[in-house]
Amino acid sequence: MANVVVVGAQWGDEGKGKIVDWLSVEADVVVRFQGGHNAGHTLVIDGVVYKLSLLPSGIVRPGKLSVIGNGVVVDPHHLVKEIGQLREKGVEVTRDNLRIAENAPLILSIHRELDALRENNASPGAKIGTTMRGIGPAYEDKVGRRAIRVMDLADLSTLDAKIERLLAHHNALRRGFSLPEIQPAQIRDELAQVAGEVLQYMDRTWSLLEDLRRGGKRILFEGAQGALLDIDHGTYPFVTSSNTVAANAATGSGLGPKAAQYVLGIAKAYTTRVGGGPFPCELTDEIGKTIGERGHEFGTVTGRARRCGWFDAVLVRQTVKTSGIDGIAFTKLDVLDGFDEIKVCTAYRLDGEVIDYLPASQAAQARVEPIYETIAGWTETTRGARSWADLPAAAVKYVRRVEELIEAPVALLSTSPERADTILVHNPFRD
Repeated sequence: MANVVVVGAQWGDEGKGKIVDWLSVEADVVVRFQGGHNAGHTLVIDGVVYKLSLLPSGIVRPGKLSVIGNGVVVDPHHLVKEIGQLREKGVEVTRDNLRIAENAPLILSIHRELDALRENNASPGAKIGTTMRGIGPAYEDKVGRRAIRVMDLADLSTLDAKIERLLAHHNALRRGFSLPEIQPAQIRDELAQVAGEVLQYMDRTWSLLEDLRRGGKRILFEGAQGALLDIDHGTYPFVTSSNTVAANAATGSGLGPKAAQYVLGIAKAYTTRVGGGPFPCELTDEIGKTIGERGHEFGTVTGRARRCGWFDAVLVRQTVKTSGIDGIAFTKLDVLDGFDEIKVCTAYRLDGEVIDYLPASQAAQARVEPIYETIAGWTETTRGARSWADLPAAAVKYVRRVEELIEAPVALLSTSPERADTILVHNPFRD
């Protein structure tokens, strides 16, 4: 049995929540290894909709242990709120099914405020499209060695020096925005309000996970956002503030790089993006609008409409390589039902030259033009299909052509938000 890493192979919002929930039936442990509560995962189980943004998707399944790894930045107030919302829907959240890494950094109110100040004061072309939830500034403090971490909540009396160091940086920034300085007591009070709620889940999770791995437990590593938003390998600077590629499953959980044996990438049958940044295949016409409406393309966390376009095989082929993806979970095929023809981007044209990759330069990314291949569409429905035999021949041809272009096989095919509407080609846990 293999341990599995699940990553988005596009710009996020690929339907990871459903796939992780589908896989979690065979998993014993589900680990979030990066990001914050800017990630939105929607699960539909027995007609009940669960919207998660910080908690691992496995939390709604009885008998599964959910772990928030050290690579995640944790907003303690949001954590308490999200746990409360699940309890209202009958989901029990206790130390038996949730653990949080003691060395995970915390998101504070000063991070949220700074995030919003920067985004709202940026010129239109410089806006990143951040959710303004403080994720970026929290990661900055982590790297700057001034973060307050979960373990620090266990002894509030020792926080004074850490808060002083944190505020030396943030108050200097606030003065630049002509804002009043934050007093240390404000931070202490903010942390004291939630310390008891958070600490009950704190653990030395790197050690716990290693023990579980050695005991033969199946571990599912769940990423947030998508590989194209990776701080190193994404469309910089229009990216998130953490490493979203599969390799960070090791760093963000504390397990070694050999802990996972299979990397499953999630990709929609088309492409979407939220916020600013390059999008070579974006459709601003009626087709793009139709795809967005059929796919209900609105952010789980923000409610913002997503930009939509045809499937970009260049980008997914690139993320297959940067994340070491073994197989793809192909989602939302049903959204393409009824189109007479479907286009797939197979290459780019940059300054007259044909290239098969997305250049790293921001200026070059803005200039690339998609080169499309046209594929026949289908009039029959694929929604709810649970076997290859249920799919129109043209839909099967489309999937097979995508496999060729991205140089990776389709392991699962999702044909609706419902968990059961999934065609299994290869079980990642049985690698």
